[in-house]
Amino acid sequence: MNARIAAVLVALLVLIGGGALQYYQQSQSQRPAGAATLGKPLIKGLKAAEIASIVIREPKAGITLQRKEAGWAIAERGAFPADLDRVRDFVVQAIELKIGQSEPIAAADRARLKVDDSGALVEFKGADGKVMARILVGKKYFKSEPDNPDQAIGDGRFVLLPDEEKTVYVVSNPLSQATAKTAEWIARAGFAVEKVKTLEVSPATGEGWKIERAADNAEWKLSGAKAHEKLEITKANAAAYSLSSMELADVAPKDAKPEETGLSSPTVVKATTFDGLVYTLNVGRLEADHHYVSVAVAGEPRPEGSDAAERAKKISERLPREKALADYTLLIAKSKFEDVLKRRADLLARKEAAKK
Repeated sequence: MNARIAAVLVALLVLIGGGALQYYQQSQSQRPAGAATLGKPLIKGLKAAEIASIVIREPKAGITLQRKEAGWAIAERGAFPADLDRVRDFVVQAIELKIGQSEPIAAADRARLKVDDSGALVEFKGADGKVMARILVGKKYFKSEPDNPDQAIGDGRFVLLPDEEKTVYVVSNPLSQATAKTAEWIARAGFAVEKVKTLEVSPATGEGWKIERAADNAEWKLSGAKAHEKLEITKANAAAYSLSSMELADVAPKDAKPEETGLSSPTVVKATTFDGLVYTLNVGRLEADHHYVSVAVAGEPRPEGSDAAERAKKISERLPREKALADYTLLIAKSKFEDVLKRRADLLARKEAAKK
């Protein structure tokens, strides 16, 4: 190889090397902002076992979930039990949040993405009351805008760490549970009035009624029925059966006044069972398709029959929880009472059509 060819090769190597360097520098400058954080945990060092309380604050509401010996409870509802599965899932979701995208954000844009005072501030606290982690949950993130964003779940969420106010993150979890609505956190298990023996309804105004039967498989009778009155058995069955699964929709604040809930002059529903229990329900005002209700359970289970032992065990497992409901004002769906809160006349069989 002569000197001339060698010089040309050296020049080419320098040219190629310079071009590669320039390309690398350009590609680095064109990488998305925050690419270095992609896939990394959003909240660092948070451990589920060390969380003693979770505080969620929204503009018009707040909720504090507290760890108790028996589970989690809602402080703003007189330590009413929270749904353990929902709390556990929310903690796991928070710990597993991964950064999908991060961008610098100006103060003016925080309101647009609701990563300001209009968002939901979530704080995880330890047993000493100190904040272990904080996250501001903002607007839903959509890969493509849906027809109704308010109703859609979302493909993710815009979030901000209060200690990093100049950066907004996108996570793939929609964080639907990041809400201060107590209805989304309460343990919904209510009470079950089974094997009804007598059912009596006494409205605040107007005529009440009472139905009863001699045995669990016997036919219902209407107390005080006149000769021309005939009870519609299907309606009696529906009224009694509707009490067998009373799920809760929410719990009212402890300072709710009877005059506001309608429990100062309620409709009283009293049911006795063949198992030896007495359920007394005070049904108050209807609000947004839910009745305000208080419930008291009296008696001790004394089931009879071939399955008495099995039923006694089943009842004894749920009875302490049902009796504890007496300390709260509950909200129960209107649909659960539609067959119970009927007028006496509506329980009667329809008179035959005029004689042909």
